[in-house]
Amino acid sequence: MTTRTDRTTVHLQAAGTALVLEPRAGGSGLPEVLHWGAALEGGATAYEALGAATLAPVPHSALDAPWPLTLLPSEADGWEGTPGWSGHRGGAAGAVRWHDVTCTREGDDDDAGAALVTRATSPDGTRLELRHSLDAHGVLRVDASVTNVGTDTVPLDVSALRAVLPLPLRADEVLDLTGRWCRERSPQRSRLDQGTHLRASRRGRTGHDATLLMMAGTHGFDWRSGEVWAVHTAWSGNHEHLVEALPEGAGRHHAVIGGGELLAPGEVRLAPGETYAAPTVVFVHSTDGLDGLSRRLHRSLRARAGHPSRPRPVVLNTWEAVYFETDLDHLRALADTAARIGVERFVLDDGWFGGRRHDRAGLGDWVVSPDVWPEGLSPLVDHVKGLGLEFGLWFEPEMVNEDSDLVREHPEWVLRPADGSPREWRAQQLIDLTDDAAREQLLERIGGLVAEVGIDYIKWDHNRDLLEAVHTVTTADGRTLVDAPAVHAHTLAFYRLLDDLRARHPRLEIESCSSGGARVDLGVLDRTDRIWTSDCNDALERASIQRWTSLLVPAELMGTHIGPATAHTTYRTVDLGFRMLMALQGHAGLEWDISSCSAAELEQLTAWTALARDLRPLLHTGDLVRSETPDGTLHVTGTVAPDGGRAAYTVARLVTGRDAVTGAVPLPGLDPSRTYAVRLRPEAGLPAVVQLTPPAWWDRALGEDGLVVPGSVLTGVGLPVPVIGPAQGYLLDVRAV
Repeated sequence: MTTRTDRTTVHLQAAGTALVLEPRAGGSGLPEVLHWGAALEGGATAYEALGAATLAPVPHSALDAPWPLTLLPSEADGWEGTPGWSGHRGGAAGAVRWHDVTCTREGDDDDAGAALVTRATSPDGTRLELRHSLDAHGVLRVDASVTNVGTDTVPLDVSALRAVLPLPLRADEVLDLTGRWCRERSPQRSRLDQGTHLRASRRGRTGHDATLLMMAGTHGFDWRSGEVWAVHTAWSGNHEHLVEALPEGAGRHHAVIGGGELLAPGEVRLAPGETYAAPTVVFVHSTDGLDGLSRRLHRSLRARAGHPSRPRPVVLNTWEAVYFETDLDHLRALADTAARIGVERFVLDDGWFGGRRHDRAGLGDWVVSPDVWPEGLSPLVDHVKGLGLEFGLWFEPEMVNEDSDLVREHPEWVLRPADGSPREWRAQQLIDLTDDAAREQLLERIGGLVAEVGIDYIKWDHNRDLLEAVHTVTTADGRTLVDAPAVHAHTLAFYRLLDDLRARHPRLEIESCSSGGARVDLGVLDRTDRIWTSDCNDALERASIQRWTSLLVPAELMGTHIGPATAHTTYRTVDLGFRMLMALQGHAGLEWDISSCSAAELEQLTAWTALARDLRPLLHTGDLVRSETPDGTLHVTGTVAPDGGRAAYTVARLVTGRDAVTGAVPLPGLDPSRTYAVRLRPEAGLPAVVQLTPPAWWDRALGEDGLVVPGSVLTGVGLPVPVIGPAQGYLLDVRAV
């Protein structure tokens, strides 16, 4: 560790991003944030000049001297916006002044992955630690904790511990995401006006309407252009993201962006010696638009020690194939067909356990149903594995039906108020995972089945929001608290259950499903191997859902399946070619009764699974590049290998375009100095071309050698798009010559 004492600033810099702090003289007050964003030419010399160069003026009817935006801005600093820290002791000591402040750097001056660690105490006995770490890809992670080091018995109530960083004046637009079931990740854009743009989730899970990233940027920022600042709270419970601008600004800056856990009153109450560790808050900055954000985040995730390293197997999930009709002969026929077309993993969904013949009973009874499976699951598992496929199984461990043996035996395990149950949601209530006995039974039942039948993969579902998630607890000093808020403790217990299961079965893979995409965050992705992107398998809806989910989640962690021709969520019918095309954009699979497919459809699917295996080394390691036509009706989604030697592009028409002829659409991200061969891949499906004659390049791109074109032409001009209708598209395989 190195710490420089001859400078007035400390900084982190990596991959073109920098964070610059100025510690307060004498250790009274937290460090001021001078800069977060693009690294400045001149490095440490430039950062030393920031203090004097950027000092804010003093307006009328305001504080008499410039005030600092600190790492945890508060009233003591002069900040009158949303505070970074909020807490109290029995209603007192709401205002905090930090003393004995130290700020040290861990890591050498030029070491990517270094951290700035700030420690401080308050007169009331609160000890603070902040850790700002910047990785080699320019992703900044903020970890914060407070410890009650007071000498009296009054507990420390934590109200908020937010991570907040500044935004400059040129950040004048806000982009966030919202949604609902089967329409997750819908973008909404607004001006960055004065006031608080707050996205608070009290759903007890991340939520279908979760923003994933809260983004602020320069006017008109887009996929490939503009400067963008973004934040993500890596937490699967209640949380918030905000962008806030006050008339007097934020110290030297225009506004702030931040996030953190959203705590209910009394939810975190620290006895002497206890610590609250806030969820990690992730910040990322880009000078080249939204693609730049994704590139940094995806590369950072792929560098994790636990990131999935083996090729993502092509999946068949049985839900939209059979629903609750778990007939052994039918399932064997499905597995036979799956193996024949190149599927590598077979996942049995809901309906295999207890009295679970429909969705109103049996949930929580994690024992194989003797009525449906008189010989257990082994006949199916043995058949599946005999075909060379992996076997996966569906669970919804956190939920129960009132009509279940578990609730009849242990009504005290249901998370609910003392005077009655919360409103039902899909006939479900929630198990209190903070109850050690309840969590241990789940661990034993699930882990026992994993070991007994050889489960390779779990689809872990979670089908309701948490309403009135409270329980009765006994505190360390013997007090009984009735209806104490439990989302924070429950989320930690959920993480502990996943961690314990993975520790016992380290080869087991787990998917995070939450009625589709309602639990998509970096907290759960630290413990799972992919997310289920949405319950909607309508390929036309999926085009937008997948595009915006990929802002945060790389393709190999994003489940993308071919559903039936007519989607059961929208009743729209989409042809097989477009369904295959969209399912290639993530961890590819199927959710369809393929045992009923025609010979021609099976031939197409066989070619498609081979294409998925061919492309996955590129799609699951390359950098995403995206663009669209000015009217937003045509999407171009590409993946470019890190060395620029290969790329794949999906060109998809969503609705009819403004113009009769779209014209040439560039293929972003290629090296203009190289020459490329462009091939159409019919295995991904070809569109129904409306015009009588396709563009001149079309037939050449269907040939074995492809269309040979300079990269400068492909990126600077592009290729004309044939006249195609909605829910049509094609895939281009581009390789350097």
